[in-house]
Amino acid sequence: MSTTKKRCFVVMGFGIKTDYINGRKLDLNKSYRLLIKPVVEAKGIECVRADEITHSGSIDVQMYRELLQADLVIADLSTLNANALYELGVRHALRPFTTIVISENKLMYPFDLNHVVIHSYQHLGDAIDYEEVERFRAALGDVIQSVLEKNQADSPVYTYLNSLIPPKLQEQIEKAVVESEKKETTPEIGKALSLIIQEAEDAIETKEFAKAKSLFQTAVMLSSANSAQKDTYLIHRLAFTTYKAAQPNLLQALYESLNLLQSINLDTTNDPETVSSAGAVEKKLYECGEGDQHLENSILYYQRSYYLLNNRYNGINLAMTLLYHATSNLAKNDQDRIADLIFAQRTWRRVLYLCERDWKLIQEKEKNDQALINDGTKDGQELQEYYNSQKYWILVNRAEANFGLGDFDSYRKSLEESKNTPFHPWQLESFTEQIGKLEAEMKKVGHLLEPKWIAPN
Repeated sequence: MSTTKKRCFVVMGFGIKTDYINGRKLDLNKSYRLLIKPVVEAKGIECVRADEITHSGSIDVQMYRELLQADLVIADLSTLNANALYELGVRHALRPFTTIVISENKLMYPFDLNHVVIHSYQHLGDAIDYEEVERFRAALGDVIQSVLEKNQADSPVYTYLNSLIPPKLQEQIEKAVVESEKKETTPEIGKALSLIIQEAEDAIETKEFAKAKSLFQTAVMLSSANSAQKDTYLIHRLAFTTYKAAQPNLLQALYESLNLLQSINLDTTNDPETVSSAGAVEKKLYECGEGDQHLENSILYYQRSYYLLNNRYNGINLAMTLLYHATSNLAKNDQDRIADLIFAQRTWRRVLYLCERDWKLIQEKEKNDQALINDGTKDGQELQEYYNSQKYWILVNRAEANFGLGDFDSYRKSLEESKNTPFHPWQLESFTEQIGKLEAEMKKVGHLLEPKWIAPN
């Protein structure tokens, strides 16, 4: 480790993680990239997270080395990540000074952390407001400066057991690292996990799903080699790219994707991303003619994720699966079909409410972020693309809900608005395909409603 430049080790999850207490999904990469790393590097300190470490042996050895030797550790406990909590405990046991704890402000942290100073920031789930970025960067910079200048114990271990002497295990740890590096490794093992994941995400952007699948398989292998617990984010991405790659054919890919999701406790988990992904796979299996059981499974998964998150995506898909149920052999009579249709209509009406709610939030956030959007940076460009995508999905979700409810004037209005919002071709293809399916199914049973649902000319 360099003696001329201080080093900061960041303890946190990576990718999109779920807070199982409130069901919120947080993009922790944005916390690291926007809030932490720029501040640390601006102080002239090298900043590294575990997934950025290029390792040729056990990552655990290098992790313990960082926890002992790093001049500064920043632990982000957002989503109550178990690994982050454990690593924070190790750091507190090894070093009395220079540990900073942060989290997003909706974290319901355990009682045992009540006596630890936690610096909070506001996370919107899939984005962080520009003003919040500026505020927290300044606050974190001040905390870092203060921590490095003062030898004041921030570890509760050394605060309450003040006669303890910090361990000196550097020689033993260095020896363990050297021994671990002698072990044979796979060709990709020397590559930082973060780089592999970024390559995979880039491949998804260019629709190279087979390449992305291969990269995520490598990422899962690396992650699993150092932990008995599978990383749900990596499994989600691997399941998605497996389904999209459709190799050797779509059906086999769908079943492979479903098996991956089942490997992370699909039947019992309360992770909305897992059950939502399973709902999509089961829905596709039903559409491929694999049987009514897949439709029933899809409805159950979408219900679970919809009630957990109360969001548009799961609402739209739940309504579609209910419509499928009304036109399937599972509906034994017209009363069953009408019940399915009424439930679908209620869900579409709820989606309209969520569209109005989300539209206001997106407009307000986009207005607040104009300074960053217009500054000519990559971050600003990515933020504008994010807002465009969110606005497009809100408009087409609104259009689809109105179409299902038979309000075709409102459907056409939302459709026209969506055409004036920048979008990717695949988004239009996805929406057009969904509307085609919706119209085909409603033509079968729409006459049972009062007033009757009649397809537009």
